[in-house]
Amino acid sequence: MSFRIAIAQVSSESNHFVPGFSELEFFSNTGYLLEGEDLLRLDSSDTEIGGFLSVLLGDQEVEVVPLIAARANSANPLSDKCYTYLKDQILNRLEHNPSIQGILISNHGSMCVQSKDDPEGDLAQSIRKVIGSEAPLAITLDLHGNVTQEMVQASNLIIGYRTYPHSDAFKTGEKAAKLLMQTVRGQINPVVALAQLPLLLTSFHASTEGNGPFAKLRKEADQIEQTHLKVLSASVFNVGSYIDVPELGCSAVVITNNDKAEAKRCANKLASQHWNDRKSYEVEILEVENAVRLGQEIEGGPILLLDTADTTGGGAAGDGITLVKRLLELKIMESTLATVVDPETVHMCRGHAIGSKIQIEVGHRIDSRWGQPLKTKATIMNRSDGRIRYQGGIFGGTEVSMGPSVVLKIESIQLLVTTYPTYEWAHEQYDSMGMYVEQAKFVCVKNMMNFRQGYADIMKGFFVVNLPGPTPTNMRLLPFQRIRRPVYPIDKMPDVITPKVTTNL
Repeated sequence: MSFRIAIAQVSSESNHFVPGFSELEFFSNTGYLLEGEDLLRLDSSDTEIGGFLSVLLGDQEVEVVPLIAARANSANPLSDKCYTYLKDQILNRLEHNPSIQGILISNHGSMCVQSKDDPEGDLAQSIRKVIGSEAPLAITLDLHGNVTQEMVQASNLIIGYRTYPHSDAFKTGEKAAKLLMQTVRGQINPVVALAQLPLLLTSFHASTEGNGPFAKLRKEADQIEQTHLKVLSASVFNVGSYIDVPELGCSAVVITNNDKAEAKRCANKLASQHWNDRKSYEVEILEVENAVRLGQEIEGGPILLLDTADTTGGGAAGDGITLVKRLLELKIMESTLATVVDPETVHMCRGHAIGSKIQIEVGHRIDSRWGQPLKTKATIMNRSDGRIRYQGGIFGGTEVSMGPSVVLKIESIQLLVTTYPTYEWAHEQYDSMGMYVEQAKFVCVKNMMNFRQGYADIMKGFFVVNLPGPTPTNMRLLPFQRIRRPVYPIDKMPDVITPKVTTNL
């Protein structure tokens, strides 16, 4: 007997506080866009698709039906045109393959579209209409996914990442594929329970390593999986809090083998623990001058200056230049590396040779609400086409593009100027341009979590600095308009609440 299993991916995290909309080329440039058989090129990658394929290609009874794999860096919402193309590719290919026994799809969970608040729920519902009620649908999500009622009602399995920094995309895909095949073969009958919370939390203290609040929550989820015989999966979601939609909040998803009551009870337990630990996610933020002073007191480097408010992995434009401005005002003498997204500056530098000294305006040209460009003199040190290869994380083993890029020298600062914002896993961007992080005293990083893993072996310290931007560690600073209220931490909330628990049955 042969089982025809379709696989697809549409994955990008959105940020409603960044202007404009992402188009199809954003996937091609900052991630990948692979249609049909080209999707199979991800079989050796660290992605969810790689995990899917490792299981399915090793099963002699499975025929893989590749649909489309589209992954991009976090950014503003997708345009309607972009989303419609990706959705139509999946649905049209499914309609031309009528005998599908199951489907695996990789989403982020916090993606939005120009005119849709919940495109992933819409996509799941649309897939369900095409494949019918019998074929199981499994969805994988980033643990910052915003799990919705539509996703739950349309699916048989929802599996979230277990790790942050994200290092288990492959294992998540692998787990989802194994459970899907057990469902297809009638060995299990999954029941999905979702427990939702009126809770928006920063990700800075949400590591699944160590003894922080989210690490403890993940350990409790692991304990539930290991000790409850009917539990197939327990996922906890510290939602990506930069989308302004009514159905937004942290959640827990528990899947059991045909036990609705147990699924609801375990999901409620995890969500309640998440709520009870909510105050542990507050972040200490320093003024730039204080962070520099403390860094100077530490022997050696690199010392990381974390511009968390301009986190490109959270959808920020990456064009913030305020940190560089402050460092220049402080007249620091130490070797420092920084990045900024500014295609205009890159284009202007194309007419000048390496070694040229030029007058520039750089930064805050994409999202000018958060600051003004820096006007200064700079020396062009290097340039490239911007291709980088990730060594780990959710893009591990894949190549993406920063677009045409240049390195500018401004006093003691080397500034990498790129055309596109890219996901920061470690220091691949700096490495690609010959900017040696080990030799720098200060390294500016636009990331609030991955640095813990990407710089673990070399950093001598790190500080979160107080800067403007669309991905702050304090949710109170964002101008939400449409989320359901009350919600923590924006509103005053009771100490004890009852999570909203629903199932797919």
